[in-house]
Amino acid sequence: MRRTPSSKRAAAALQAASLAAYAGLDLLPTAILLLDQNCRVIHGNSAAESLIEAGLRNLIGQSVQRLFEGGAEWEVTLQEALAGRWSHRTQELVLAPAGREPVPVSCVITPIDQAPACLLTEFRVIDQQQKIAREQRLNEQAEANRQLVRNLAHEIKNPLGGIRGAAQLLEHELPLPQLREYTQVIIKESDRLQSLMDRMLTPQRPPHITGVNIHEVLERVRSLLAAEFPRRFRLTRDYDASLPDLRGDKERLIQAVLNITRNAAQALIASNTPDPEIRLKTRIARNLTLARERYRLALELHISDNGPGVPEDIHDRIFHPLVSGREGGSGLGLTLAQTFVQQHHGTIECDSRPGYTCFKILLPLS
Repeated sequence: MRRTPSSKRAAAALQAASLAAYAGLDLLPTAILLLDQNCRVIHGNSAAESLIEAGLRNLIGQSVQRLFEGGAEWEVTLQEALAGRWSHRTQELVLAPAGREPVPVSCVITPIDQAPACLLTEFRVIDQQQKIAREQRLNEQAEANRQLVRNLAHEIKNPLGGIRGAAQLLEHELPLPQLREYTQVIIKESDRLQSLMDRMLTPQRPPHITGVNIHEVLERVRSLLAAEFPRRFRLTRDYDASLPDLRGDKERLIQAVLNITRNAAQALIASNTPDPEIRLKTRIARNLTLARERYRLALELHISDNGPGVPEDIHDRIFHPLVSGREGGSGLGLTLAQTFVQQHHGTIECDSRPGYTCFKILLPLS
């Protein structure tokens, strides 16, 4: 019997109602594909579209075996899942979409009974898993380091105040003015250490969250650098004007970017780099996992320079407190930058080699 247009519309509406139940899959950070009894794609989330680099319309109706290398073994696994021989299974595969480099992934296959879907397949890029685990380890270590430094700062502040007070009293008792030079050294050095302790404790203050235009932040940093290092290097801007505002503490974001760019400026000047340049670049990033949460949109900020690069012996420790590659540096600038970025649920990474250093900051926009 031929279907009438109304019956076709009813069937389409029924299928749409069934797939509406899967809308929540878009909130998951991992790539999900739902398969029917013939192992053809009937639905996928945005993470799957990003992984395969194909729109959902192009994926629907495709045989999932075509997307991966080693199709025979993969097909056997799918058929066993359809037969209900096990509840779920993890398998390592190589994603090989047309025109792209193969990507190793781990896949969890779970039989489901929610027509028209028969199988739920969840994919994770193996390198991405390792990256997330590494970020988590680095964040845990950074937090442990910061806690240690904060505790140390608290312990130092109390006797420091006593030393300064005693030096002031001693200064009033000394009969000869030339002897007061020594007490002035004690007082000034105590003040310098006090300022250092205050900087160590700064991240404990709660952030003031408002809407922030990242380009206003960068322009503020540019004006500060221009005043501090007049005509010492070229600062190039490459902004994406379509970026929306983010939610954050404007002053802390300014301080984070300023700490990084000031380090770059000091490295360029100290190394006498020919044609020194700092480059600020903003772009939109999609479907990222930051601090173990999935975001559809994120800000990608690159702060790069053509200086000598980070010394190799401290490259893996540049965000640790009191680690500095510059003579006389406090080793707190990048630690504070990392802290402020993490307070905004973002991440910061450094890629450095002689002639090129780039700090990449990712901040969620949604």
